[in-house]
Order: sequence, then structure tokens, then C-alpha cells
Amino acid sequence: MELEIRKIVTIQEETFIEGFKKAKNPVRIAAALAVIKNPYAGRYVEDLLPLIKTYSEKLGEILPKKAMESLGITGEEVEAYGKGALIGLDGEIEHGSAIIHTLTFGNPFRKLCGNAETLLPSAEKRGSAGSTLDLAIKHKMDAKIRSHHMTFEVRIPDAPRNDEIIIAAVVTTSGRAHPRIGSLHKELEGVFPS
Repeated sequence: MELEIRKIVTIQEETFIEGFKKAKNPVRIAAALAVIKNPYAGRYVEDLLPLIKTYSEKLGEILPKKAMESLGITGEEVEAYGKGALIGLDGEIEHGSAIIHTLTFGNPFRKLCGNAETLLPSAEKRGSAGSTLDLAIKHKMDAKIRSHHMTFEVRIPDAPRNDEIIIAAVVTTSGRAHPRIGSLHKELEGVFPS
């Protein structure tokens, strides 16, 4: 099987005002999305290992780098991250899951983000060209830090075609602009936000 990427799209945003209040620092988020050929579109295939071997490791390296480059940051500056797959209508959600839910995808991603430790949160669904995907984001070192729980909506107008998959990686330099609900650590200790 050959790696076939039709295009890579990078989407970024910087939020300066949230909830009618200026952010102390802009919330900077970027996602890189690869539109790839789905060799299993339109048929059932039991063994997904060739798909994993072709795409997982390569995209686990390419996409986080592209997202970080678009923000002009290093992996040490990434505070939170996530991943996703949007599968064209002739594919199975399992095809996208096979690519992103592997250590060959996750380990390079975590290493690029300063040896991050948490599992990458994910979103997977099937959809037509132009469908949106809400990428889940969590803190890269501690999943209980609620300030970094958020989503980032992405879409590509002409993808995925029925025989394609979009694989996405998202990174951010901070959590939400004005977090004030407290961490799960505190709540587990019986301390609630005031």
C-alpha cells in the first residue's frame, strides 16, 4: 500500500476577546489536516494493519509539526492537543480509528509535543465533503486540568470525498481564555470553585 495524500490543510485561530473580556494572552490553536486516500472504501476488509503501517506513523509526525509550524511554536510551547478522523461516506469509522488509535500515531505526536504524557483525546465520524469535525483538546501532561478541555471545529470544503479520510492533529498554547471552574484534582479533594 502506498501513502497517498491529496492535500494538507492548516487551520489556525487566535482569540483575543472571549465572553466580552480581553484575554490576558491570546488563545492560539492550530490544526493540520491530511486528506488521504482510503484504499478500503466501498468494501469490507478484515485486516487493517496495512492501512496502519502506511499512514499512522507518518501522519503522527507530519501533522503535529505542521500545526506547530503554523503557530511558530516548538513542542515545549504546546500545552494541549488532540486528534481526529473524518471518514468519507464509502468508508468505515474503523478505518480512521485504525490510523489514529495506535502508538505509532500517538507516540511521535507526544514526543514532538515535549514528551507529553496524556492520551490524545479524539473525535471520529463519517461525513460528506465539507462536514465539520469538532476536535477534542486536553492538557498534554495532566488530563484532569479542566482549563484545557475544549474543542476546535474544522472543515475542508472539498473533503472528504467518498473514498477519502481526513486525519487531523490539533495543538494549542494555552487553555480557555478565562477558566474558572477549577481542576478535577481540587474537586476530588472536595474543594469546589467559589
